[in-house]
Amino acid sequence: MIYLTRVENFNAAHKLSNPGWSKEKNEEVFGKCANENWHGHNYELHVTIKGNPDPETGFVFNAKTLGVIIRDAVIEKIDHRNLNLDVDFMAGKFTSAENLSIAIWDQLAKHLPADVQLHCIKLYETPRIYVEYYGGK
Repeated sequence: MIYLTRVENFNAAHKLSNPGWSKEKNEEVFGKCANENWHGHNYELHVTIKGNPDPETGFVFNAKTLGVIIRDAVIEKIDHRNLNLDVDFMAGKFTSAENLSIAIWDQLAKHLPADVQLHCIKLYETPRIYVEYYGGK
């Protein structure tokens, strides 16, 4: 089994806030992330797939094609957008890095051929904070 990772970057704004809580409780739990005027991140997205190399190409999957899929299915929809307001696949979801990584998985999984498996979504929200999602809910 070979693992191939493609790295992409995007910028997006969001607000972490539970609408059932008071402003004070949201600020207590989420701090600056509950800012009424939103806040943004420079995200780094690592998409890892796995499979066996094709005997004719030596590739698990063409890395350039993987980049196109990531850009078309995810980056074009979220780059320089507000995750709470502008992103269809985040509608009605809490916009934490955890939920965003699951939503990205769901967006990408349907675009990969059957012989290639999505292995991991690693999403850096900051250089010191990231989440990893390996599928299965």
